[in-house]
Amino acid sequence: MATSVDKVMVEASTGGSRFLRACLRQPVDCTPVWFLRQAGRYMPEYQAVRRAHSLLEICKSPELAAEVTITAAEKLDVDAAIIFADLLLPLEPLGLDFEFLAGEGPVVHRPIRSAADIRKLRTDRTGDLGYVAEAIRRAEKHFGDRKGMIGFCGAPFTLASYMIEGGGSRNYIETKRLMYSDPAAWQALMQKLQTVLAEYVAQQVEAGADVIQIFDSWAGALSVTDYREYVLPITQSLVQQVQVLGVPVIYFGVDTATLLPSMRETGADVIGLDWRIPLDVGRRAVGERCAVQGNLDPIVLFAPEPLLRARVEEVLRQAAGQPGHIFNVGHGIVPGTPVENVQRVVRWVREISAQISEEAVQPETRQLAHASAPRRA
Repeated sequence: MATSVDKVMVEASTGGSRFLRACLRQPVDCTPVWFLRQAGRYMPEYQAVRRAHSLLEICKSPELAAEVTITAAEKLDVDAAIIFADLLLPLEPLGLDFEFLAGEGPVVHRPIRSAADIRKLRTDRTGDLGYVAEAIRRAEKHFGDRKGMIGFCGAPFTLASYMIEGGGSRNYIETKRLMYSDPAAWQALMQKLQTVLAEYVAQQVEAGADVIQIFDSWAGALSVTDYREYVLPITQSLVQQVQVLGVPVIYFGVDTATLLPSMRETGADVIGLDWRIPLDVGRRAVGERCAVQGNLDPIVLFAPEPLLRARVEEVLRQAAGQPGHIFNVGHGIVPGTPVENVQRVVRWVREISAQISEEAVQPETRQLAHASAPRRA
């Protein structure tokens, strides 16, 4: 019996969106492009919605979340839209309240610090997150087959770090303290997060998500040994659960150059690369059986036009026109980014990548023409 993964592979091999084909390392006419945080605070349309609604209000209103998602993807003319949501939304059904404070980011008011705290976490309320699936359903209905639809979730380690630290962190002292001192409690936390996240992304896929991106934003804080011992096994399991749903998985972390070979062992179809490693070096680190996504420095979007174009071309030249590259920034677009520069990048990616592909074909064409030319006696 064909699995849902088989179904995706067949659809991609017989057509499929440019974005989906690239996720599965299939040939494309030009490199697909989208951006992390492409619907964020740098865009005037989002700012207008944000003045009337809090971040969580937008996330929890399917109409508003779909509107923000659609507006950004259409304005930028990207190949894929990522649903507007927040990594921390699953914390509420788990039993942890949080809020966003101006200038401080997310704050979890009662962080977990012990096995007893972990035992209190619930895994039976994931249905409360149905508003994200409904937003995907609305956005997918708008786009149809014109753009890829990306759902997402935070990875177990990254969500655990917020839950334990109570917010962002530089050193992840409390997270690592629990991880080292009580491995059984850590494993119990990972299992509960996996249960909730697997159901959460299943809702998103059922609603129309073509791809799921798993954000392990803070995995770069770990040594290779700690990543492999405390994080890799549960991440592998989550990736497999998503793939059984019939969609590819993109796995992304920040400052993870040393972890890339281990990240490849998650089995994800695509590994996201940040800008700290050249794309071709990162690609060699993850191996040929995996697609890559990235990896323009998002701050280069503030640069003068000639330099910005040169950096876009540098990434594409490093990709060398080989199947399995999705152009993106190496982390999220930041506030204040000129929208017109983001739009220019989309145009340049298509133009330059098509040119690189043509350059790769021309030598082969010349060789064939030479081989078939009549020879003189």
